[in-house]
Amino acid sequence: MSSNNSDFKNFMGSFWVQNNDGIVTLGLNEEALADFDEVLSFDLPSEQDQVELEEICGSIDTSDGPLDIYSPVSGTVIEVNSAVVEDPAILFDDPTGEGWILKFSAEADFEDEDEEDDEEDDDFDDDDEDEDYEDED
Repeated sequence: MSSNNSDFKNFMGSFWVQNNDGIVTLGLNEEALADFDEVLSFDLPSEQDQVELEEICGSIDTSDGPLDIYSPVSGTVIEVNSAVVEDPAILFDDPTGEGWILKFSAEADFEDEDEEDDEEDDDFDDDDEDEDYEDED
């Protein structure tokens, strides 16, 4: 698949995630930020809260209405970006840098499971077929 920025992956349409040795950082992507003018408040999980993959773990109240935050992993919230909570403008100024929202400790490798399944479905293993024809004992 195309990965022009291999560090960041889109997640649930509105978010980006970055995996750094099992520490998964989540933030809002630029497309989501373009949908509203300002962030009014956050309802975020606490550090050490347990979260489940793709389940709602918080929300962001924006000028365009609330936006649910989904967990990119099953694991533990290890850090909440208090700077963004205090000054939401950071989200707009530096969305993939200082504008991250949450960091998680993943119970398992979150990136490989779905992507490998998708690749296996799309990739009819041509090598196996060739081996059948080359069997000339």
